[in-house]
Amino acid sequence: MTTTTNAALPAELTAGTWTLDTSHTEASFTVRHAGISKVRGTVAVTGGELVVGDELHTSSVSVTLDPATVTTGDANRDGHLKTGDFFDVEKFGQWTFVSTSVRQDGGDYVIVGDLTIHGVTKSVELATEFNGTAVDPFGNQRAGFEATTTISRKDFGLTYNAALEAGGVLISDKVVISLDVSAIKQA
Repeated sequence: MTTTTNAALPAELTAGTWTLDTSHTEASFTVRHAGISKVRGTVAVTGGELVVGDELHTSSVSVTLDPATVTTGDANRDGHLKTGDFFDVEKFGQWTFVSTSVRQDGGDYVIVGDLTIHGVTKSVELATEFNGTAVDPFGNQRAGFEATTTISRKDFGLTYNAALEAGGVLISDKVVISLDVSAIKQA
C-alpha cells in the first residue's frame, strides 16, 4: 500500500489483522431505472481483511464478493443480472477489491484500490467513514466503517441496455456502491 499522506489512524483502531464479519457486512448498489426511479440491490461480501499497520500508509484492505448472490427484490431481474447480459456469474464468479493507498480527508478517509467486476479491473476511490470500535457480548473487538463510490457500468464491460420510447435508456451508466462493514480484531 502506498502512502498519500502521513495522517494517523484513529486511536481506537489498533494495529493488527481485522477480519470482515460477513454476516454483519453488506455491499449494496443503486442504479437509476428508466430515468425516473432507482433500483437497489445487494451482493454478498464473502470475505475480507483489514490489516492495520502502526501508521496509515502501512494499512491495507482486501474484499471478495459473490455476484451470484445479487438480490434486488425481483427474482426475474436477479436471474437476468446473473446472465451474460450483465454479470455472467458462470464465467466471472468473484469480484474483488484490493487497496493500493489510503489517505485522510478531514475526519474521514479515502481508500483507493483496484476493483474487479466482470473480469475488468479499474481503480476506484472509496469515501470511507470510521464509525468507531466496540466490544460485543462475546468479547470480540469490532470496528465499523461505511464507504461509498460511484462507478461507470461501461468501464467494467457492463453495457446491456434498452432504448426508451421517449428517449434515453432503461439503465443508467452510473452505479453507486455502498458498503457497511463490521470487522473483528484477530488475536
